[in-house]
Amino acid sequence: MPAFKNIALAGASGALGTHVLEKLQASGKFNIRVLRRIGSPSTFPSNVNVVDVDFDSVDALTAALKDQDAVVSTVGMAQILPQRTIIDAAIAAGVKRFIPSEFGSDLSNPRNRTSPVYAHKVQIQEYISEKAKTSGITYTYIYNNAFLDWGLEQNFLLRHSEYTPDLVDGGENTFSATSLSSVADAVVGVLSHPEETKNRAVFIEDIKTTQIKLLELAKKAAPGKPWQPRVVKLDDLIADADARLAQGDLGLATFVPYLYRSVMDPRNGGNFVKTDNELLGVKGITEEELFEFVKKYVK
Repeated sequence: MPAFKNIALAGASGALGTHVLEKLQASGKFNIRVLRRIGSPSTFPSNVNVVDVDFDSVDALTAALKDQDAVVSTVGMAQILPQRTIIDAAIAAGVKRFIPSEFGSDLSNPRNRTSPVYAHKVQIQEYISEKAKTSGITYTYIYNNAFLDWGLEQNFLLRHSEYTPDLVDGGENTFSATSLSSVADAVVGVLSHPEETKNRAVFIEDIKTTQIKLLELAKKAAPGKPWQPRVVKLDDLIADADARLAQGDLGLATFVPYLYRSVMDPRNGGNFVKTDNELLGVKGITEEELFEFVKKYVK
C-alpha cells in the first residue's frame, strides 16, 4: 500500500485533536485538511487548510474529502455514531484509510465490548469493518488505555483536587497509560505505516502504573496537603452505576465506574501485554517523567 499524503482531520479542536493536528504538521509528511463543522467557533492558525462542512450531509463531506488518502477522526463522545456519515462519504470519495475515534480501552476484550460506555464505539467498529469488506477503504483502531495527562487533569486517574482520592480495589492494579501527545505520535505512525497497520488494532502505552504509584507521586508533589485516600470496591461502584443506568441516568457519574473497570480491572485487559510502540514511534516515559506529569496537575 503506497504511503498516505493527504490527510483530513475531524475533531481538530478537541483535547486530542489539537495534539494530532500539531504532530501531523510537525512531521512534515502530510498535506492536512481540517474539517470544521459549519457554525463552529473553532479557530486555527492561518497556515492550516480548513474546510467548513455540513457533517450531516454525505454529499458535502464527500466533496470535502475529495483527493484525501486518509481521514482521522478525534471527535468527542457525542459525535461517535455520526461518524457513519463520515465513513460513507470517505468511501464515496475514494479515501483509503479511516481512523475512527476509538482511542481508549481494548474493545476486542469481551468485557469492554459489552460495556455501556463503549456501545457506540463498538457500533462504529462493526460498521467500518463491514464496509471494508465491500469497498476500498481500510481502518485502524488505536488503543492507548488511560489518557495520562487528561486523566490527571480531570481527576479520573486520581482525584487529587480535594486530596481525597478513591483507590479502586486498593489502587494496586497495574494499567497502561498514555499521554495525548503520544497518542498523536501513534496517529502519525499509523499513517506512516499503512500496510503494517491495515485493518487491525494497534496498542500503545507510555508507562505502566497504578493508583498507588500516582498517589505516592502526588504526595511528593504536594507533601503538605491533607491527603486522605479511601479504598473503594469496584463491584460496588459498578452496582451503583447499573442502578443509575436502569433509571435512565446518563450522567458522568453513571459512566465513570465503567471506565474504571475498563482501565483498571485486570480482566479487562488494561495492562497491555504487548504494544506497537516501536512500529509507531511511541517512545514512552520514565518514572521521573511520570512525576513531572503529576506535578503539573497536583498542587
